[in-house]
Amino acid sequence: MYRHIVLFRVHGDVNDERVTEALTRLRSLAVLPGIEQWRVELSLDARKGRILVEDGSFSDHAAFERFRQDARHIEVGRYMATISDWWNGDYVV
Repeated sequence: MYRHIVLFRVHGDVNDERVTEALTRLRSLAVLPGIEQWRVELSLDARKGRILVEDGSFSDHAAFERFRQDARHIEVGRYMATISDWWNGDYVV
């Protein structure tokens, strides 16, 4: 199984409506082929700002690569780039 975890740190000047829109867009990716598990949540710990947590599992690296190249994922990534910076971790279980 291939794991993919992303932490999006929302820019300080982004309003709550755009954060809600980001959550909706990220969660909408759950239907893409190859995803075994998908969860997106707003972190409970806001000491360092608003953080969106994306936690996904894929059957293998090939499924993850198909996800990365999907137009819907690319579009959501473009939106997230306008409101946040992010760090990701990918690993094999």
